[in-house]
Amino acid sequence: MIKIGDKVRFLSECGGGVVTGFRGKDIVLVEDADGFDIPMAVRECVVIETDDYNIPTPAAKAAKAEEKRRTEEQPARTTGVAQEEPLRRVEKPQISVYRQPEMKGGDTLNVLLAFVPVDIKAVSTTPFETYLVNDSNYYFYYTYMGAEGKAWTVRSHGILEPNTKLFLEEFEKAELNDRERVAVQLMAFKDNRSFALKQPVSVELRIDTVKFYKLHTFQSNDFFPTPALLYDLIKDDQATKQVYVSAEELQRALNMKQQVDKPQTIVKRGVAKNGIIEVDLHIGELLDDTRGMSNGEMLNYQLDKFREVMNQYRNKREQRIVFIHGKGDGVLRKAILDELKRKYPACRHQDASFQEYGFGATMVTIK
Repeated sequence: MIKIGDKVRFLSECGGGVVTGFRGKDIVLVEDADGFDIPMAVRECVVIETDDYNIPTPAAKAAKAEEKRRTEEQPARTTGVAQEEPLRRVEKPQISVYRQPEMKGGDTLNVLLAFVPVDIKAVSTTPFETYLVNDSNYYFYYTYMGAEGKAWTVRSHGILEPNTKLFLEEFEKAELNDRERVAVQLMAFKDNRSFALKQPVSVELRIDTVKFYKLHTFQSNDFFPTPALLYDLIKDDQATKQVYVSAEELQRALNMKQQVDKPQTIVKRGVAKNGIIEVDLHIGELLDDTRGMSNGEMLNYQLDKFREVMNQYRNKREQRIVFIHGKGDGVLRKAILDELKRKYPACRHQDASFQEYGFGATMVTIK
């Protein structure tokens, strides 16, 4: 009969090891040379004597017979009773449950979403790592998602352990727009100990992608050795308020502002006396730091701001907007004119006042 501690070899395949336990009546757990427990049918195991898990050698058999002979020849006790062979003691395996130590005050939930530059010295081009930071004594079932329109895609899910940070993903600068809308769902619990019930949390965030181009956005913190951009998901047991504004809510707000003639400020601009909106598209006015950005990336960023302003005022007929693009080599001006012809053919456009803007501005009239 096989017992815990016996050395066994497998009959139908190579290998063997030491018996560490049983799983039911017919399955034995065998620890191999690498320390892994292998489940094996009892009928497939045979008890052996050698460490190489092969059939005992003749020398081993002879040594066994000699040891048995010497044991039988030992004198009996003085009482005349034959000396008994001591019983082999089989110790039961100790089953222990690991309980992770808890931090003082950690029963108050604090969870953050963190974006960490791989190379902080090249913030304009470096990839970024995304983490969940759990500053509490609770475990969490989590789901991290991204959105395209009204469709959501799960980017990561699993268990977030107490008082730890969990890597979710790494993405390139070119993938920033895919992270503009993210959501995190969290359900708190404790393992192997009692706990106070916490409410499930679902937080939707709108990530300002412009911040990823600005060095001062990334701050020193207690969780990472390098500066990071942190968003609170749960702070002092309270879920952060939903900061994403839907397109419908944004349109309602724009309509209200248009009624009182208070245009929303998207980029640095001014309003002339005649009601003309001025939008400065010089890259230095839009970004604090352009180091590492290619000319193509800067041009695309300027065009995104042009489209943003055009979409904001598309329903305000006869509104005149002056886009200040500078004279330069004319690349931005040509790109703006191409956009107007393709996407806004109903709008009129012309060179802005030479006296006020020189040759570096285009005026668009919304139709």
